[in-house]
Amino acid sequence: MTQRFYKAFLNEAHSLVQIVRVSHLCSRYDYMKTHPSEKMHLAVVACGERLEETVTMLRSAIIFSIRPLHFHIFAEDQLHERFKDILDEFPYEGKVNYTLYPITFPTESAAEWKKLFKPCASQRLFLPLILKNVDSLLYVDTDILFLRPVDDIWSFLGKFNSTQIAAMAPEHEEPRIGWYNRFARHPYYGVTGINSGVMLMNMTRIRRKYFKNDMTPVRLQWGEILMPLLKKYKLNITWGDQDLLNIMFFHNPESLYVFPCQWNYRPDHCIYGSNCKAAEEEGIFILHGNRGVYHDDKQPTFRAVYEAIKNYSFGDDLVHSLLQPLELELQKTMHTYCGRVYKVFIKQLTKSIKDLYARRSKGR
Repeated sequence: MTQRFYKAFLNEAHSLVQIVRVSHLCSRYDYMKTHPSEKMHLAVVACGERLEETVTMLRSAIIFSIRPLHFHIFAEDQLHERFKDILDEFPYEGKVNYTLYPITFPTESAAEWKKLFKPCASQRLFLPLILKNVDSLLYVDTDILFLRPVDDIWSFLGKFNSTQIAAMAPEHEEPRIGWYNRFARHPYYGVTGINSGVMLMNMTRIRRKYFKNDMTPVRLQWGEILMPLLKKYKLNITWGDQDLLNIMFFHNPESLYVFPCQWNYRPDHCIYGSNCKAAEEEGIFILHGNRGVYHDDKQPTFRAVYEAIKNYSFGDDLVHSLLQPLELELQKTMHTYCGRVYKVFIKQLTKSIKDLYARRSKGR
């Protein structure tokens, strides 16, 4: 983008003439209108060297979100003070709260759950049982970046039908490169399975539901089904808790709302050629840098977005301090498959910035 474009962009974003767009913007938040004062609850589990990555994810959630956020951070004890020191310095402006929790598993099987897949990853399975007073929750992995308001994915709660209790995105869009349909030795949801890195949950419904299963003709509740599933399939699962969720929703497909791939965009969506059509049309809404791509040179497009958000200072101009330098970095990645479609990495981000400036202008 040229400097002239950015100047025009800023003028447009701040112009009162553009406020007519806000009515269209607000129409996206039907759920917000009916729940105007409700906090959005976001949970993350951080172990090992995941503190910086987690903080960067939280920063991305804060930048664009509209309604108040409550972060539920499950972390190893030695990380609590460091989290507190960093989060207490954030300029929340009264819209963000957080609670720190220890990593906890059922006593009789704690060691088995903790070593399942990555350290602490299976903690997410127990969130409905631990956060008993939380009605709905958005769980995300530490390697998630929000490129539009959390409010937008939160609004999917209002789209659940009477049987749906959670929402996730497919593991793959293209079956030819799918993992579950080619290699899984256990049941999985749909054609290519589901990815649990972004999981929206109506936890009240989860706690109340009795799940069909292949272990007993009797339906079991969430807290009753987890350990039997692990015992039956532990020699067949590769991706730990995600595999268990796939098994559960294979037997209870009516309980899952599936959202499009741009809500959980991963390297698999571009490293073999672009295969997330929704992102090509609308941009990436939530970026998921799994496989450690934020921290190596294998996928520089993902790393560039991560570094841009990590280094952004709250209060700085988002165009000149975030968007403009990010696009310059992304243009350097065009030698890679993901870099060839780098514009999908900033398409929604550009719109989110324009919408944010429009909201600010309206609020004056």
